[in-house]
Amino acid sequence: MSAVDVAFPYRVDARGRTASAAYADHVRDMVELVLFTSPGERVNRPDFGCGLLDLVFAGSSPELAATLEMTAQAALQRWLGDLLTVDSLTVTADEATLHVRVAYVLTATGENRTLTVSGGTGA
Repeated sequence: MSAVDVAFPYRVDARGRTASAAYADHVRDMVELVLFTSPGERVNRPDFGCGLLDLVFAGSSPELAATLEMTAQAALQRWLGDLLTVDSLTVTADEATLHVRVAYVLTATGENRTLTVSGGTGA
């Protein structure tokens, strides 16, 4: 935990300085970053991310949901394992929408947090 955590996405606050975020919000932002970054997107870390966005147009199915659960869990453990412990990660396919729910515990504070994101295929 640092004295000042940078808000994501990067922005400037009302004072013209880099916007900051509370520690728990900063970690939540990093969870979203891991989920929404596609492997190969980052030049210096080509294996960073889990490919959630790559699967948005794949059509939702129970098999896709199970695959995403495994890849997202592995990515969060690899990239944020020193900051949090994932209690549960569930992906549900509901017609043309995938819902991802991550429940985790912040290592530094012991605080339980939950993040839910949804994305549709537009079908």
